[in-house]
Amino acid sequence: MPGSWRARFSRSDVLTERPDFALVGILRVPQIQNSPGRAIARRIGYALTALALVVLVVYLDRDGYADSQEDGLSLLDCIYYATVSLSTTGYGDITPITEQARLVNTLIITPLRIFFLVVLVGTTLAALTENSRQSFKIQRWRRRARNHVVVVGYGTKGRSAVAAMLGDGLVPSDIVVVDTDAVALDIAAGQGLVTVQGSATKSDVLRLAGVEHASSIIVATNRDDTAVLVTLTAREIAPNAKIVAAVRESENVHVLRQSGADSVVVSSETAGRLLGAATTTPTVVEMIEDLLTPESGLAIAERTVERDEIGGSPRYLPDIVLGVVRDGRLLRAGTAEVDVVEAGDKLLYIRRVMDRADHSA
Repeated sequence: MPGSWRARFSRSDVLTERPDFALVGILRVPQIQNSPGRAIARRIGYALTALALVVLVVYLDRDGYADSQEDGLSLLDCIYYATVSLSTTGYGDITPITEQARLVNTLIITPLRIFFLVVLVGTTLAALTENSRQSFKIQRWRRRARNHVVVVGYGTKGRSAVAAMLGDGLVPSDIVVVDTDAVALDIAAGQGLVTVQGSATKSDVLRLAGVEHASSIIVATNRDDTAVLVTLTAREIAPNAKIVAAVRESENVHVLRQSGADSVVVSSETAGRLLGAATTTPTVVEMIEDLLTPESGLAIAERTVERDEIGGSPRYLPDIVLGVVRDGRLLRAGTAEVDVVEAGDKLLYIRRVMDRADHSA
């Protein structure tokens, strides 16, 4: 038994074997941020309420108190006594003399005095208990994390991927960002995302991000060799997750696919094609940018075929269909294979996104 306790509280090199409190600072779960001014005002309100309650109790029982001048207690005397009593100053010039007053002082004023002190040192207590709260949040999140998205790398590509998912309606708490850069993780945490600090090439870091329970994994690292290693590690841990990876050079696409990536995006070539197209047909680039921006304008979406659409041609559907996903394969619209829509198909179509102007109208 002593050995098991020592193992629980020891600092293991494997992140997933550490207790939850030892993960504070490595794994961060977002929480609601309150305004500092509002928090201070609330604590001042608590303190004034406690002070007013003590003044009321002492004033109602003022005959049970005696001061050094023996002329009875006025309202000002009650306020003075409440102030010095709650602050534990206690000059002794006003004291309870009857049994009733002493009983009231013990049962009511003493607890209020403790409450008043807790309010005064609330900021310090909050700092001391922050680790405990974060440890509890980590424990609860690790127990409930299922079907989330893990984003490895929060540079330009990672941030754009997260923005696209948030634009599609994904809840921020369902996105976990893994990176070694503390500044990037601070930005992600500010957006309400769960963050894990560490190298995603290590299996324990990925396990800490819950990749074995993730629905999708986005690999958006700055180096192709790092992307390959992360993909290999992620695929070993999460054989059923969908892995999407980005690479700079097209010659590394087959390596990523062999490593277990379901989809590979060549960032440099894609950007190069857009730059080349912009010189002759800039409006085409604008349209592509519009399609890739989910917040407004047009967007590419996917939906399941409805029952009354089965047996019909995609060309006669009300939506502009770009392709059909059948048995996990993408079939371009206009080919003989997708001349008829079948049950279980999914349609890739262009949908109109309501922007703020449309909503306000």
